[in-house]
Amino acid sequence: MKVLVTGGTGYLGRAVVGAIQAAGHATTVFARSATASGLRGVLVDGDIRDSSHVMATAFGCDAIVHIAALVAVWRKQARQFDEVNVGGLANVLDAARHHRIRRVVYTSSFLALPPGGVDQSPAWNDYQRTKSVADRLAHAAAQHGAPIVTLYPGVIYGPGVLSDGNLVGRLIADHLAGRLPGLVGAGRIWSFAYIGDVAAAHVAALDRGRLGQRYLLGGEDAPPMRVFELVRRLTGHPLPRRLPAWLAAGAALADELRVSWFGGIPRLTTGTLEILLHDWPLGCVLAQEELGYRVTPLDEGISRVIASLARGPQAGGQPAEG
Repeated sequence: MKVLVTGGTGYLGRAVVGAIQAAGHATTVFARSATASGLRGVLVDGDIRDSSHVMATAFGCDAIVHIAALVAVWRKQARQFDEVNVGGLANVLDAARHHRIRRVVYTSSFLALPPGGVDQSPAWNDYQRTKSVADRLAHAAAQHGAPIVTLYPGVIYGPGVLSDGNLVGRLIADHLAGRLPGLVGAGRIWSFAYIGDVAAAHVAALDRGRLGQRYLLGGEDAPPMRVFELVRRLTGHPLPRRLPAWLAAGAALADELRVSWFGGIPRLTTGTLEILLHDWPLGCVLAQEELGYRVTPLDEGISRVIASLARGPQAGGQPAEG
């Protein structure tokens, strides 16, 4: 099978490309800096917002795995989130329809779904808002016969580049380096999904995911502080401080004002704070039954992260698609 992977140079994208290749499939990676990525397979530099380039690259492919997204806390021009996260999916669906591609695996996000105790998907920041809009687009396309399978990973973690897509790795690295001031919402629930498990689920979705189905890829549900309890056990570093919501709210507001006056990028926004102050349990029963999805225990996964950081993983990465 020849598989087009959009956003294949990002944190999750690299793992998915490797898993697809290990399963014996050929890959074409479409991303802004694909040819500089060092990945194997066909590499195409391109912007997911360029519909004609997406269309041309999809020619001859049997399936598309669409991971490309703008993953960021904030952008001065909010429409960039719409262009990448919603428009990018529309471009992929158009290409799949035009070339009669038999399967599209779309990587959504747990943030496209409501948190615990909330009935509807909120729009607390532009990333969350546009992933929710894209989720509705994917669902509507499926109802009209598009051959799409949608995956909803939890908080993806594991070894790898310390990019915006690797939040847990960045938090741990900052904590070990003394750069983490504390945790907001330390007792809330996150669903920690190990990157290797999520990548394997993408391959399974290519092979046997039911068209039109939506699969939750949750992992171990635990508070963020549990991660640092494991880090303490493994490294001896003390736990980070718990930052109260009122203090974080003041810091977020001050940071937004700073950016509005002087420019730059906020470290914390009021919208992101809302996300941190809610519970995000997810689950994975259907994915386990139909995709063979497995959940790596959190203590095992975090030990691998610590080992990776000890080896000095590459920092950086692109905040936008791919």
